[in-house]
Amino acid sequence: MTSPKSVRAAAIQVEARVADIPWNIEHASRLVDAAVQQGAELVALPEFFTTCIIYDERVFGCSLPPDNPALDMLKDKARRHRIHIGGSYLEMRDGDVYNTYVFVEPDGTVHRHDKDLPTMVENAFYVGGRDAGLMQTTLGAVGAAVCWETVRTQTVKRLRGKVGLLMTGSHWWSEPGWKWPRDYWRRFHEGNGRMMARTPGIFAGLVGAPLLHAGHAGVIEGGLLVLPGSRLAAPMRTQLMGETQMIDGEGNLLQRRRYQEGAGVVTADIVLGPSAPRAEAPPRFWIPKFNVMLYAQWYHQNVAGKSAYRWAKRTGRLRTWDGARNAQTPDEAL
Repeated sequence: MTSPKSVRAAAIQVEARVADIPWNIEHASRLVDAAVQQGAELVALPEFFTTCIIYDERVFGCSLPPDNPALDMLKDKARRHRIHIGGSYLEMRDGDVYNTYVFVEPDGTVHRHDKDLPTMVENAFYVGGRDAGLMQTTLGAVGAAVCWETVRTQTVKRLRGKVGLLMTGSHWWSEPGWKWPRDYWRRFHEGNGRMMARTPGIFAGLVGAPLLHAGHAGVIEGGLLVLPGSRLAAPMRTQLMGETQMIDGEGNLLQRRRYQEGAGVVTADIVLGPSAPRAEAPPRFWIPKFNVMLYAQWYHQNVAGKSAYRWAKRTGRLRTWDGARNAQTPDEAL
């Protein structure tokens, strides 16, 4: 009988910029190098590591073709350092854009998973995929789940008992930075932070597999769509919630990096392989219970975002990145 395989794993927390693909790829690249220097053989980058997502019409031009510089960077790191590495970015295929999680093996093999349902304003920039997020790799069966896929029971059902590793990442907003009503938004931020902190461990425990979760820190500015069928957006400024974590197969926290700590790396030794799930998924669509306001935001922003996506596609604004914009280099490595 084969013994369970233990690997040194790393999850990366970034401070990316909106619509600055060259800067963000270089920023991620340097953090991957830092993870490798700490002995990592398996590395997770977050969702949208090539651009932060907020309503900003520059993002319509930030999808990448299937062969692209972000994937080239991941392949180079995988081959050069003999590591497995994954993360997500906007990818255009056959005229539509997807939030595509790619997992690259040391020999250059690429696995893809398209997030199933865009979250709120994300509907303005991509459409959902239909695959199961189940990848057969040299590490065994790996499950990919992106951001709010980890708070839905349908994701648990398609991966539970089938994988020995979960590769996850998020780009998790907080409140919109509005001054009124101040007490409500303060409570929202605190409750949102608690839900974000609990999610990786709960999800790993329900599926029964160790988990890497990579996140974003930093504050971003842009818009919040106001009316479906209109591009009118209210100015907003939101904190990205971080919570880069390493979780064992039973759902226990091994390492954690909060958003207040900024960009950086967490590492831990994890044992690959399925575990007995700690609990049953609740008999509802969402794993946590949301308040009425969050449900309302979910439905409203979904409708408004889908309308913006159709407009951008119809007018030709939805396009792949042309490689000429925002060519900058990070001032610092981390």
